[in-house]
Amino acid sequence: MKVVVIGGGIVGLSSAHALASRGGDVTVCEKRSLGSASTARSAGGIRSQFSTPVNIDLSIESVVVWESFEERFGVDIGYRRAGYLFLARSEARAEALEDGVRLQTDRGVPSEFLEAPDIARYNSHVDADSFVGGTYSPGDGFADPHLASQGYATACADAGVEIRTNTAVIDILTDADGDSVVGVETEDGRLEADFVVNAAGPWAGRVASMAGLELPIVPKRRQIAIVSPEKAVPADVPFTIDLESGTYYRPERDGDALIGGHGAEVATRDDAQANPDSYCKSADFEWIANALETISGWTTCFGPETRVKRGWAGLYAVTPDDHAIVEETVPGFVTAGGFSGHGFQHAPATGKLVAELIFDGEPSLVDPSALSSERFETGDGRIERNVV
Repeated sequence: MKVVVIGGGIVGLSSAHALASRGGDVTVCEKRSLGSASTARSAGGIRSQFSTPVNIDLSIESVVVWESFEERFGVDIGYRRAGYLFLARSEARAEALEDGVRLQTDRGVPSEFLEAPDIARYNSHVDADSFVGGTYSPGDGFADPHLASQGYATACADAGVEIRTNTAVIDILTDADGDSVVGVETEDGRLEADFVVNAAGPWAGRVASMAGLELPIVPKRRQIAIVSPEKAVPADVPFTIDLESGTYYRPERDGDALIGGHGAEVATRDDAQANPDSYCKSADFEWIANALETISGWTTCFGPETRVKRGWAGLYAVTPDDHAIVEETVPGFVTAGGFSGHGFQHAPATGKLVAELIFDGEPSLVDPSALSSERFETGDGRIERNVV
C-alpha cells in the first residue's frame, strides 16, 4: 500500500508511523521542516476534560501513548501531569462543566466538579470569589511538542518512512474520471499513491481544494507568551483556564509561566482567517498586555513586577464545531485536520484512525460519524464547549 502523507507536523508524523507499522510504503511531504508550523507553536496541553464523547475518547486513546512515549520512542518529552483546572464565572457555564464531568467519568476519566470554595485545593493562587465553580482532573498535563515531533520523526525513519522536507505539494492527482485520488504533484515531480493523507494543519483547507473539495477548516491565529511572574508559579500548579475570559496559564521552568488566550477580552487581530504563509508569528504587545491584565484579575501571581520574556503566535486549524475531520473524504483521499487546537494531544489516536481507514476501510477506535465532514450538512454534530 503506497501512501503519501501531506504535512510533517505531529499529526502527519503520527499517521505516517502508524501506517508504516502496518506495512505501508509511506512518503511524507513537508513544505518546510518537520514540526516547524503549528506543532512547534502549541502550548503542549494533553487533557481528557472535553465536553463531547469523541474528543474524550480520542484523549483516552492518545494518553496511552503519551504516558509510555519514552518507552516506545526513546525520548523523554517532559510529560508533566499536574492536572487541568477549568473555571466558570456563570451558573450556566458551571452547569455545562458539571455535565461534562458526568460524561468524562462515565468514560473512565477521573475528573470532578468543584464548588467555588474547593478551587483553592488545587490552585491557591486563584481568586475563588471570581468563580462559581470549576472542574479538575489529575490525569491532565502537558508535554514538549518539539521533543514529541523528534520522537515520531526518528521512529518514522526507523520504520522506513521516506521523509521529504522542503517539498511542497502543488496539486492532487486524480484518475481519468476525476473520482479517485491517485497521488500528488510536488515541486520535485509526481508521486503516485493508493492513498493521500491530508494532514496539512492550517493548510488543510487549501490542500482539500486541490482535490476539488470544500472543507470548513479555517486557520486562525493564536498567541502565547512566557513570563516571569511577580510570584513564582510552582511546578505542581495545574493548567488553569478561565473559560469566560478565554485566558489561561500553566507553569514553565524555574517559576516562569506560559500564558495564553483568545477570548474577547484579550483578542487583538486573531478572529479573522489567517494566511498560513504570511501571518505574523510574533506576539502582539497589545495582546500580551491585555492577557496579563485579565489573568492578574483572577489570580495573584501576575502583579506589576511580572516580566515578559518572549512570545509567539501560531495557528489553529478551526472547524465550526471545534472538532476534527478524520475521514476518507473521497476515494483515495483521507482528511486528518481541523483539530481546533487539539491536534498535538490527539495525534497518537489520529494516526491509528488514519491507519484503520486505509487498511481496514473504517475506523474502530471511535465513532466515525462524529468526525465526518457530513455532519456540517446534516447538523448532527455537537459543539465542543471546553475550548482553550
